[in-house]
This record gives sequence, C-alpha cells and structure tokens, in this order.
Amino acid sequence: MHRAQELIRTLGLQPHPEGGHYREIHRSTVTVHPEDGRPARGALTLIYFLLEAHGHSRWHRVTSDEAWMYVEGAPLELFRMDAALGECERMLLGGLADGAQPARVIPAGQWQAARTTGPYTLVSCAVGPGFDFADFVMLADHPREAEQVRRRFPELAPLV
Repeated sequence: MHRAQELIRTLGLQPHPEGGHYREIHRSTVTVHPEDGRPARGALTLIYFLLEAHGHSRWHRVTSDEAWMYVEGAPLELFRMDAALGECERMLLGGLADGAQPARVIPAGQWQAARTTGPYTLVSCAVGPGFDFADFVMLADHPREAEQVRRRFPELAPLV
C-alpha cells in the first residue's frame, strides 16, 4: 500500500468517479470532429490511472476508443462487453512475464471495468478522440442493464 500512496502523491492523482485515482497528463491541442455528431474533441487524451488493493474501475463506457497500457504493480483484470451486454471478455493487462499483455484496447461504446490483482496497479489510458465526461456513462446509472449484468455475471456484480 505504501507504493500506491507514494504514486498518488508523486503523480498528483485525484479520485475518479469510476473508482481509483487519476490525473490527465496530456490533452491534444489538435481538435477533431467526430463523425457521430459530437462536438469537436482533442485528438487524444492521456491519463495515469491507479487502483489500490481491492479497488476497481466500475462498469462504464466511453464514446471513443480507449487504450490501456500497463505501467507497474500487479496485473490488472480488464473486462469488456459490447453495448448489448453480450458475452464478457476478461483480459489480463500486465508484464509479459505475468502471462499478460502490456496494452489492450476497448473499442468505442463497449462496457468496460477493471480490478487490480494485487496491492496496486498503475496504468496509462489514452482516449481518441479525446476524453470528455460528456462521453462517459456509468452502468449503475442504467438500472435495467445493471441488473442484467448482476444476474448474468454475479462474480462481476461488485463492479457495477
């Protein structure tokens, strides 16, 4: 836990609404106009994101692609489901020595959640077109869909 607290302090991380701690470290000055009708967005945003022991990123979706990249700590379980809440895919994000992949991408509009497998996990997340909270939806704010996930995947219900 000491290392996680050190990272929160050193990197200037703040609590994130989905859980964990984060800090935006880059927002592109180049803007793009998404074809789906959203207003102009920065071409790319990048954050540090840290989960402490027993911490998790609750089920949410973003209207842009999100790339997760492992930095340090325990491997991260990263989950994704399509917008229709079909099958759930579990991916392990971490070092190759851990049997994991160091980078994974969640396509735009898919549900995603994550949890650390140890005392802490530090990752970076890049979103393009750039992240905007107007493009962010929590599964908990959709009771019917949240209940469907709880019934179909009871082991992942705490992530709702």
